[in-house]
Amino acid sequence: MQARCMKCKAQKEISDAQMTMTARGGYMAKGKCKDCGCGMCKIMSKADAEKAVADGQAKKAY
Repeated sequence: MQARCMKCKAQKEISDAQMTMTARGGYMAKGKCKDCGCGMCKIMSKADAEKAVADGQAKKAY
């Protein structure tokens, strides 16, 4: 799964991704950048979040 790293300013792969739920009921993948180690997140739909968990790309944390 890829997300934008704000420090590197590029689309990168998320390491140790965890699927969390936002306060408003949305879904978000949180993890670390493989290159610089800063935090990354990606807002997703419910269907995409469930697919990522099922495919093993992220762990369910909600």
